[in-house]
Amino acid sequence: MLKANVKVKNLENEAAETIGALLRSVPFVQTAKVELRPPGSSFDILAEFSLEGVRRLLACEVKSVGQPRHVRAALLQLRKAAEKFDPPAMPIFIAPYLSQEAQALCREFDVGYLDFVGNARITFDTVFIERQVDTKPSAVQRNLKSIFKPKSAQVLRVLLRDPDRAWRVADLSQASDVSLGHVSNVRSELVDREWAEVTDDGLRLSQPAALLDAWRDAYESPASERISFYTTLHGKSLEDSARGALSAQRETPNAVFASFSAAHWLAPYGRVPTTYFYADSAGLVTLREALKLSPATSGANVVVMVPKDHGLFNDTTEPAPGVVCTSPVQTYLDLAVAGERGAEAAEHLRQELLSWQK
Repeated sequence: MLKANVKVKNLENEAAETIGALLRSVPFVQTAKVELRPPGSSFDILAEFSLEGVRRLLACEVKSVGQPRHVRAALLQLRKAAEKFDPPAMPIFIAPYLSQEAQALCREFDVGYLDFVGNARITFDTVFIERQVDTKPSAVQRNLKSIFKPKSAQVLRVLLRDPDRAWRVADLSQASDVSLGHVSNVRSELVDREWAEVTDDGLRLSQPAALLDAWRDAYESPASERISFYTTLHGKSLEDSARGALSAQRETPNAVFASFSAAHWLAPYGRVPTTYFYADSAGLVTLREALKLSPATSGANVVVMVPKDHGLFNDTTEPAPGVVCTSPVQTYLDLAVAGERGAEAAEHLRQELLSWQK
């Protein structure tokens, strides 16, 4: 408990120093004092200053977490507390880091904000301070990427198949083949970021488009062995041979069309000369035999990616008989990191198949 109190105190001290420094950076603002834990108040810091001889106050709430859910819970209370002063104080929310979503919430509630990275928005009288930085603390970057790691991604793929469906944790665990504990962790992250909500029927995505945006921005191609091949088959003979091999698979696929080749069947946006697959070791053998593949150091026209994450094969679709593809979500993500042409194909696919209401 003592260690936690010290941590809170250090956080509040840093917030007080940050708000004081910001006020002192405005030439015609005269800072009188920055007070921690003002007597009888329900917030953390009261900053007093004068502008052209007129007394002004900032009522600041400091939180260690700047996730949207935690921010929303504090904003209304902070506004009410600030209104009790005469003149009313300007409410300011402070956290170590505030995401774009958290900043938007503050603007929605007409509350100023400040974080330790440099983002800020404070307006009063003739003063308008707004700073936007691209920097994210390393801990925030790690935390954001963790929700898109392979096991977590299996949960997200299930949710994004039908964003309007509500899931019980046990059912989501079974559908995604991920432990109950891990599903619960993903659930907490999604709710904290306000990408999902907990209803009477279970967990449901509330902002699937925002979730997909964040996944795309943080996406890294699955760790895999990328093998280039050449085949003498072309056009319809190549297509028929591939469909025959994929349709012969058992219940769980071990080879699927991927990237541009999956997009060709899901939402066509122009052909590319290379055919792409994901396959495990058994699927690779099947493809080599069916497509008469030979290794190629140059002039390859077939690329097979053998991923370490087998969860990719749990999320497939069959838009035509024997045409087993990565899901629209997975295909979108792979295209989004496949250069300019891939990005264009990704946006086309998204408009066709992933245009959920925001």
